[in-house]
Amino acid sequence: MAIPLSNIQARKIFLERQGLSRPPQRALGKAGLYDLIHDLGFVQVDSIATVERAHHQILFSRNQTYRPEHLTALLEKDRTLFEHWTHDASIIPSAFFPYWKHRFVRREARILENWAKWQGEGFDQAFDETYEKIRERGPIMAREVKAEDHKSGGWWNWHPSKTALEFLWHTGKLAIAGRDNFQKVYDLSERVIPPEHFAAEVDPDAFIDWACRQALTRLGFATHGEIAAFFDLVTPQEAKAWVEDHRAELEEVSIETVDGKPRASFALAESLPALLNPPEPPARIRTLSPFDPLIRDRNRTERLFGFFYRIEIFVPEPKREYGYYVFPLLESDRLIGRIDMKADRKAGLLDVKRLWLEKGVKPSAGRLERLEAELVRLAKFAGVERVDLRDGWLG
Repeated sequence: MAIPLSNIQARKIFLERQGLSRPPQRALGKAGLYDLIHDLGFVQVDSIATVERAHHQILFSRNQTYRPEHLTALLEKDRTLFEHWTHDASIIPSAFFPYWKHRFVRREARILENWAKWQGEGFDQAFDETYEKIRERGPIMAREVKAEDHKSGGWWNWHPSKTALEFLWHTGKLAIAGRDNFQKVYDLSERVIPPEHFAAEVDPDAFIDWACRQALTRLGFATHGEIAAFFDLVTPQEAKAWVEDHRAELEEVSIETVDGKPRASFALAESLPALLNPPEPPARIRTLSPFDPLIRDRNRTERLFGFFYRIEIFVPEPKREYGYYVFPLLESDRLIGRIDMKADRKAGLLDVKRLWLEKGVKPSAGRLERLEAELVRLAKFAGVERVDLRDGWLG
């Protein structure tokens, strides 16, 4: 019989699994930062810096002692982290590289087929030449190999060497050695990934077991579809077969969704005692990146928190419900609203345009004090001196 988990329990379990129940002011340091990213599984990378880039804000939301220079050191000096793809570009522990080798093989045929349609005949003409150039001369950026007579365009109109760089990266032959003004610096994978991780091999069965087990560990509870989607390494069919083959190690749990409906899921039996007693998350308000792993699965977010969220970057301004890049607000175990703001570094301020609270969430004096304290913390992290609340920001 399935073990019932109340909606409050389920929210607290997921918050704990996603690193949001830890003391946010405990000294993190470089070693602690690595442990945090390892526990999360990955941190999504994004170039938009409305306040701060997504990876920085994701980590800051969990610990206010986070320092971006520690992340750079782990990526570019210690090499204990590397950049690659989950459902999107992400920072991943280098110890996971042997499992990503299976992704490289799986993706290669699909990329060749799809990119031939997007780029046209001859899109692969520079693959070997680009690889040899990097092997001989060392790390390189796309702008350094761009054909001089090629007109710039979007990703669908990459010049041949840019196409080669991305293909070689997606298929594991190249790795990102660093970034220069957020532009990727490519090098041979064997010169970036630590030798013990680059050389290690895992067989297909061990790969699937690892991908499913590690995903379920980080989710706390999940369906086979959610397990497959977490890293985007295995198919839903493979995750379903894994669940069926490992039922002796799994417990069925019935998750109460926010509307009271039960949802059948699975949890690792060995983890269940700890899961059933999740810690209380901090009471403070925290602003989440739109790419935060807590809300990455929008449907799961709605089921657990009753919070509908979509990024409106590509929605024409007159049709936006909220704003270009609006940040969800987390208070204890609830998503209580969203806020539209931007770091204006030239003016030295965090420009807060508008706040929207969820239905039933009151703008009490205590709540607004906690929100303003969070905005002050965020402004300092973003490198601006003060918070500017626009007239009418409370709606």
